[in-house]
This record gives sequence, structure tokens and C-alpha cells, in this order.
Amino acid sequence: MGSLYLISTPIGNLEDMTARGLRLLGEVGAIAAEDTRTARRLLSHFQIRNRVLSYNEHNRRVRIPELLRLLENRDVALISEAGTPAVSDPGQELVVAAIAAGHTVTAVPGASAVLSALTVSGLSTRQFVFVGFLPRQAGERRRLLNSLSQETRTLVCFEAPTRLRASLADLLACLGDRRIALCRELTKLHEEILRLKVSEAIALAKEPRGEYTLVVEGASVTADHTISDAIREELRALRTAGATAREATARLALEHHLPRRLLYQEWLADAPSS
Repeated sequence: MGSLYLISTPIGNLEDMTARGLRLLGEVGAIAAEDTRTARRLLSHFQIRNRVLSYNEHNRRVRIPELLRLLENRDVALISEAGTPAVSDPGQELVVAAIAAGHTVTAVPGASAVLSALTVSGLSTRQFVFVGFLPRQAGERRRLLNSLSQETRTLVCFEAPTRLRASLADLLACLGDRRIALCRELTKLHEEILRLKVSEAIALAKEPRGEYTLVVEGASVTADHTISDAIREELRALRTAGATAREATARLALEHHLPRRLLYQEWLADAPSS
């Protein structure tokens, strides 16, 4: 029975590749890579010749059975495009399948955009919540952010440059004008880390380039619960749809971790005049 090795690869600077990771990449029976072009550049740089199989969001259902068959006799390495595999990528499904089949799954630690951004952000590292990539759709993204509006732990997420300004605007509307670190091109030649308020980030984000890791200050533990404009709109939509005060406040209290009392007060204040 072979083992599945989750090997972290550099997020930019190739010098961050670990000695253990390099040894295993040369020893395993095959390497499952999210991006084969990136994988081959990495292997070529370190003069490693080994079999590389594509494993990504589009072919994972076909590849998993094939990789499990390989694992019956040989070790297999899993690498993502950059950083630690199985974090916000399809590698997690292979991990679950390998565990279910009785294989040993071993982490080979290394570079991580999440931890790199968190530690240089200047925000609290005592506790944090990683939410992965923010949803592409605006409505879904706002619902997620509203559900995190009272979260006191530091928030870490990924965002594409094409959606950065829209996501920053939603962060401001749903979470308020908190401190944030915008981390781009971490460990690369043009690494950029901006530590500022969300409103200031919106003003600066004119032509964003490269994927971003965002680190957002958690809600103040002493702050009073407040109703955001987005939640007010949800209350109005539920009222329009025919929901009762009890139904609407119970639902939003659960989704947004808010006191029903506060939501009920808003419901009464926003009631149409007779």
C-alpha cells in the first residue's frame, strides 16, 4: 500500500522549496499536479525527472480512481499550482478518497499564502478564520460576509484581481471600515503588502493585478451588534415575500449570528405606515 504525500510548493520564490519535498518528488511513483506546466517548470529547475499527471477541478472524477490504483503499489505526491495542496483546491477530494481506501496521507509542510499573509498583516494572529476564495456572485458574497459580520477572529480570504474592487465594496458595506492587509505577489520580486482601512483600499485599487490574499480585522468584542444595510434589505425582502416577523427574525438571527431582539426592533422600525 502506497502513501499519498501532500507536498507544499513555493508560492513565488523557488528557494522556499524544502529539501524533504524535493527528495520525495524524485522518489514517488507519480506526481499529481493541479497545473502540469507549473509543475514541470518546478521539476526542471531542480532537475527532477518524474511522471506528472494532471489532477484538477475538471478531471478529478476520472483521475481519482486512477490515482488510487497507483497507490496500491507506489507512493504518489500531490502538488497544487502553488502553496499547500488541498487548501481551496480539488486535492481535498483525493485526500478523502485515499483515506477511505486505507492509504496513509502525509503532509510535507512548506509555503502557504494563508499563513504568510496572516503573519505579515499586522493584525491579530491569535485566532483566525480562513474562508477560501470569496464567492464570484455578488449576492452569495454578501451573504457570506454578512454571516461573518460579528466574527471577532481575523478573517483571511483569497480574491482575484478582476473582482477585488467589488469585494472591497462588499466588505465595507457588510463589515464596516475595518483594518485590512492586501497581500499580492507574496515572496515574488514585486511583492506588495498594503496595510490600511477598507475604504482606503477601495480608493487605491485602481488597476489591481495578481491574485490577492486579504487579511481583515475581526469584529470588536466590545462593539454593539448593528444591523447593516444589506441585512435591512434582507428583512424587507422577507417581509415582501410574506414572511412573519417571527420567521424573518429567526432566519436572519441564525444566518448572521445576531440577537433576534435587535432584528425584531428593526422589523418594527421599518414597518410600513398604515
